[in-house]
Amino acid sequence: MTIAGRRGNLARGLTLSIQLLAAHRLRTALSVSGLLIGVASVMVMAAIGRGAEQQLRERLQTMGTDLLVVSAAPAPRVAGRPRQVSVQTDLKADDAIALLKEIPAAAATAPAVNRTAVLRWEGRNRPTGLSGTTADGLRIRNIRAGSGRLFDDHDDRGQQRVAVIGPAVARSLFAGVDPVGRTTRIGVLEFEVIGVAVPRGIDPLGSDLDDFVAIPFQTAIRRVHNLNYVDAIYVQARSSAELGRLEDDVRAILSVRLADRSGVSDAYVIQNQAMLLRAERGAVGALNQLVPAVSGIALMLGAIGILTVMLISVRERTREIGLRRALGASRRNIRTQFVLESGMLGIAGGVAGAIAGVAASAIAAYFGDWPLVIAWDAATIGAASSFILGLVIGLVPAERAARLEPIAALRAS
Repeated sequence: MTIAGRRGNLARGLTLSIQLLAAHRLRTALSVSGLLIGVASVMVMAAIGRGAEQQLRERLQTMGTDLLVVSAAPAPRVAGRPRQVSVQTDLKADDAIALLKEIPAAAATAPAVNRTAVLRWEGRNRPTGLSGTTADGLRIRNIRAGSGRLFDDHDDRGQQRVAVIGPAVARSLFAGVDPVGRTTRIGVLEFEVIGVAVPRGIDPLGSDLDDFVAIPFQTAIRRVHNLNYVDAIYVQARSSAELGRLEDDVRAILSVRLADRSGVSDAYVIQNQAMLLRAERGAVGALNQLVPAVSGIALMLGAIGILTVMLISVRERTREIGLRRALGASRRNIRTQFVLESGMLGIAGGVAGAIAGVAASAIAAYFGDWPLVIAWDAATIGAASSFILGLVIGLVPAERAARLEPIAALRAS
């Protein structure tokens, strides 16, 4: 047979397959439903995993990029009783300066004093976290001004009574009034609100990053708290790849400085953002590992559905097969006919599953409150796998149909 003849037979077989599948809409719908659910479920699982990972990265960026947080360790109990100060008091502001000078991988450092405070304005009270830090501390922690401005090094050196508040504090304390330029009281001191920060949301540990008030570091330790130590030192790496080496250098330097100063070399703890990211990614990775298993099971169930329907179709169309064979159709024509039908069911299930997967992913992202990430690669692989499965599964009923003898098939009807 010539190439043109083969193409003609293929086109006629394709047209006939479309007509037969359209004539049995319920059977066709049931055949593709298994693959539809399989592909859609794979897309949704992949979208959830990737959306969660993207949300994690965004939350880590809101905390500050490439960041180590050196915090004062809890103070030990003496004779079974806690000390008046609940944390070690060995970290100093000079340690932040020393880390920046001695560690090449450190891009910036900033000391901080973190306490709780009550802000007061026109008879309203608002408890919140009070952070005394430098201008670099604001930048390292990714605190940016949404309105007004941030305090700078001049405000810090001058121990100015200025404050930057988070959006949550602005909403609850000032209730629709622009806080910039207003005066709020912290303890016995009045502070001018010079800026409201850009919203940052919730960090991976569940803390509200928008519920805070920040004041200059020197103002905090000299005029508000009267302290000679700090609660934390923020250390920014030059790149995320250097975080591990940076942590080792910070430990080496601080251990020596604190041992020389107080004899206690471990009066601090370090939170490494990279470690937090790896831990969270491990949880997301466990979900992503389920995708291949679920996809395989779902596609196989869909393929079994197609196989069952096609075998039933062979039995129901015995007379049709015998009549076509009697009129000159070859075994190859019959085989091609059924393989085409099975392949079309497979591709229809894959495409419908991809469409349903996009819609389901959008719904899951909306109710889950995470970024919408469409797993197009999962959709492509799912649709292609459905088509291939359809063709392979179709070989069994196609071979059974092709083996029917014309006379026996006509008598069986």
